[in-house]
Amino acid sequence: MGARLGGKVEADDDLSETHEINVTPFIDVMLVLLIIFMVAAPLATVDIGVELPASTATPPPRPDKPVFITVKPDLSVAVGENVVPRTTLIGTLDAATSGKKSDPVFLRADKTVPYGELMDVMNLLRNAGYLKVALVGLDARN
Repeated sequence: MGARLGGKVEADDDLSETHEINVTPFIDVMLVLLIIFMVAAPLATVDIGVELPASTATPPPRPDKPVFITVKPDLSVAVGENVVPRTTLIGTLDAATSGKKSDPVFLRADKTVPYGELMDVMNLLRNAGYLKVALVGLDARN
């Protein structure tokens, strides 16, 4: 409850109520909540620092004749150097790998090829039983 301060006070004028909201407690609560969230927010994002050890294992040997599947910018698919339609891709790949589906197949695509098209080729390979698909890229460490 508030009272009127200042002005003339008459004998018949009792303290009248003012209908204003006192926002000071509201601001105090908001500032406390702000401080709590400022302290708690960095604690909510946990960063686990791990220093991984170096590996001394030798890299796996590359096959003598790797089989490359290439998705060209015009979305045509090639096995080795031969462009093949997608309908005959698996048959051509079976001939190139001698039916060994456990051997790795190297898949490369032009950087302008949409991701969905690359996934379509990967799905074809997976459905045919070729589960060891290695993606080929350029070494950018130079």
